[in-house]
Amino acid sequence: MTAQVTVGLDGSDESLAAARWGAGEAVLREVPLRLVHVEEWPNTPEVPLPYARTSAEQAEELLRDGADRARKEHPGLEVFTGRLCGRAADELTAAADEADLMALGSRGLGGVLGFVVGSVSLSVVGAARKPVVLVRAEGAGRHAEPTAPRDGIVVGVDLHHPCESLLAFSFAEAARRRVPLRFLHSWTLPASYGRAAVVDPGIGEELGARLLGDLDGLLAPWRERFPGVEATAKAVSGSATHRMAQASQGAELVIMGRRTPRLPVGTRLGRVAHAVLHHSPAPVAVVPLSEPAGTG
Repeated sequence: MTAQVTVGLDGSDESLAAARWGAGEAVLREVPLRLVHVEEWPNTPEVPLPYARTSAEQAEELLRDGADRARKEHPGLEVFTGRLCGRAADELTAAADEADLMALGSRGLGGVLGFVVGSVSLSVVGAARKPVVLVRAEGAGRHAEPTAPRDGIVVGVDLHHPCESLLAFSFAEAARRRVPLRFLHSWTLPASYGRAAVVDPGIGEELGARLLGDLDGLLAPWRERFPGVEATAKAVSGSATHRMAQASQGAELVIMGRRTPRLPVGTRLGRVAHAVLHHSPAPVAVVPLSEPAGTG
């Protein structure tokens, strides 16, 4: 692995926004920025030479312009570029695994529909062994600017699964940006409670208080490790999908975890993370979570 931030660039407004976001992240991390473009060859036995030349020239121009823009906006930033050939999802996943962080663009639709995440981006998010951030065009320019939303970073936490890598990433990002962290755990009463919850609303309050205590206990060592980071916690009842999508509005960054299977097959992008990726107006970072030994 190389200490760098990598961005997949395809010329779309969304990928250009991801490049701007990635450049800002590289500056915060004090690492180089790598811009890559994947050339997916036509599915034909032979590629006409004129097409190959045109494609190569366009790729070089795209990367050159992206690098020039990043250097102009961040003097002193070290920028590398690279052309890759093959299946975009595979090549970008491999590039993500070699970096500290990958940034990709997501197509925006706006309004209540949120935005549509392309199949390539979803594939990379679901398979990469390193954190991947998806950025929509409207979210460009939020990186560490004075006018950025002060809601800080929102982090979705599932208390029922290991999340050390998620906490480490979240606290480090908040420390770099000097913004507050808001941890959110959503819960619903188990069906076994039945009518008891209706007769005695205090049952739900008791469960919520216990979960909040568990969340604070989980955060305690990280708060000690990062004393300069303001980290608040909430355990709220209701749909995790709805609560996280709601909390993402106005956030500077949203961070979600993704379970990683022990075997190198399949991906585990949960429904909550999937929904947040589609509806959050803020950049969304997906952090792989390692499964403990003995789990499938």
